[in-house]
Formats: sequence, C-alpha cells, structure tokens
Amino acid sequence: MANSKKLEYSNDDLTVVWQPALCKHTAVCVKTLPKVYNPKAKPWITIENASTEELKAQINQCPSGALSFYKNK
Repeated sequence: MANSKKLEYSNDDLTVVWQPALCKHTAVCVKTLPKVYNPKAKPWITIENASTEELKAQINQCPSGALSFYKNK
C-alpha cells in the first residue's frame, strides 16, 4: 500500500509539503536544488538551504505534484 502521509518542512515564510505516495522519483528536485533535496540524508529536505523564491520555483517544476507549498502568513 502506498504511503499517503504528508510531510511538511517549514521556514519563516513557506511550508513545503511532500506527499511520498505521489512521487514518481524523476529527481527534478534533486537536480534543481541539490543543496535542499538529498535522498540519502535524514531529513532528506533541508528547506533552510534555499531562499523562498528558489523553493517555489523548484516546487512548481515537480512533474508529479508530490511537492507543493503554502505560505505561512
């Protein structure tokens, strides 16, 4: 059964939401922002390693919709 859990990672401005069950493992995130997305690390997303604008631009390129975001304010 696929994992339907949503994981959230936040900074002051933004919360990144990852839905593992939707991920197609195309690695667009890893290729675009390797300083943020490291599948070998725990946690694998370190949101503090990019600006809010960099994160939004990358997330908007996610082909599966596994990554999304919302503003915290």
